[in-house]
Amino acid sequence: MSPALPPDFEWGFSTAAYQVEGAVAVDGRGKSIWDTFCHLEPSRTKGANGDVACDHYHRYEEDFELLTRYGAKTYWFSMCWSRIVPLGGRDDPVNEAGIDFYNRLIDALVRRGITPWVTLYHWDLPQALHDRYGGWLDVEESQKDFERYARVCFERFGDRVQDWITLNEPWIQSIFGYATGGNAPGRSSTNKQCTEGNSATEPWIVGKAQIMSHTRAVIAYNQDFRGKQKGRIRISLNGDFYEPWDGADDRDHAAAERTMEFHIGWFANPIFLKQDYPSCMREQLDDRLPAFTDADFAMLRAAETDFYGMNYYTSQFARHRDSPASETDYVGNLDELQQDKGGTPVGEESGLGWLRSCPGMFRKHLTRVYRLYGKPIYITENGCPCPGEDKMTRDEAIDDPFRIRYFDSHLDAICKSIQEDGAEIRGYFAWALLDNLEWSDGYGPRFGVTFTDYNTLERTPKKSALLLKNMFAERQGIKVAAS
Repeated sequence: MSPALPPDFEWGFSTAAYQVEGAVAVDGRGKSIWDTFCHLEPSRTKGANGDVACDHYHRYEEDFELLTRYGAKTYWFSMCWSRIVPLGGRDDPVNEAGIDFYNRLIDALVRRGITPWVTLYHWDLPQALHDRYGGWLDVEESQKDFERYARVCFERFGDRVQDWITLNEPWIQSIFGYATGGNAPGRSSTNKQCTEGNSATEPWIVGKAQIMSHTRAVIAYNQDFRGKQKGRIRISLNGDFYEPWDGADDRDHAAAERTMEFHIGWFANPIFLKQDYPSCMREQLDDRLPAFTDADFAMLRAAETDFYGMNYYTSQFARHRDSPASETDYVGNLDELQQDKGGTPVGEESGLGWLRSCPGMFRKHLTRVYRLYGKPIYITENGCPCPGEDKMTRDEAIDDPFRIRYFDSHLDAICKSIQEDGAEIRGYFAWALLDNLEWSDGYGPRFGVTFTDYNTLERTPKKSALLLKNMFAERQGIKVAAS
């Protein structure tokens, strides 16, 4: 294979604080909305919680030895806002014990020659802010508190951290947290388990709050930190790729494009294009979609980001609906399907019903995003659980041919998007370093390249973890010494 990735292509593994850290009541950490959500009765998370998780808080040295063994040169992780500012607000005290923990963690990476990438927010809003003013439901207050938290992180860690991500997957926080209620804080007017929320209005308010919070953090970094620290800042957006259910029906073509606007354009148009939300969203949602003021647009124009962070797992087919959209619709008035009109599946089944392996559509997704938004792309999450892996023993799970095929085919898609479509793609992070708490799915799905025994917390590398280095080396034209 001729080299398709540049020698400086960055790759590594990723995790998120609540999913791996544990130690939720240790060293002054405050509660987050996920701490509360995971302890609701009846359970919304299949009885699981992050109280211990993978105990990464105490075992990070062991986990970073795995990174070294796997050949990773980068590691992407999130910081817990309430571990750093337990009450979350701009006038609330900083927790020095939390600062010390992340300093030790960062230093341990640097010592090994592994570049730290930091996400400021991966869904774990301080519970105190949710109690104080509704958290993300207050657009003005939340963005000011997020800016202060971001500034603390830039000040304390920016001498060693040059790669920042403001928010991870704001669509998930907005929709699953405030429309379906399946994630923290569990607000919804359509979910019978939820006692509070308005699915017709709240997700759109939360979306704007996150856009403006990202914007404030970027402006703060660019104005006060970038010159000295020489770092980079971005946001990571999730989104599937959609193709028409009926390739001969223009209405399905329009539906496919429309739902990608609802998933990606919602955030990417204001952040990258400095424009209003996509017109299809305005047409369907009308005044339920909060307007940007002139002052907001001035801030958006001032908040220049370096790259596009992309989280991608799967693709789907879109079939239009003839009936008007319901007030609580959030995908663009269509059906999301895994088979097309002729019954052809979108891809090979994984260990989760919603996730199928669709590398060809991943290539189209990469190319589409690059052409629309014109920013170099970093794939900040990509991975899968193997079929039946949640029922496997350790010895069965560490042999993971499906995951190996998934990684291999998706790396090929990246190469084709670069070589044949002209996309600029700079890096890739496999989700995830460890099997961990998969949010409302509990400890069932195993996305990790490392098997975690949740009883003993013992880690065991899977075959995929040991092969990724070779996959990248082959595509970069780098010779790997025989092991």
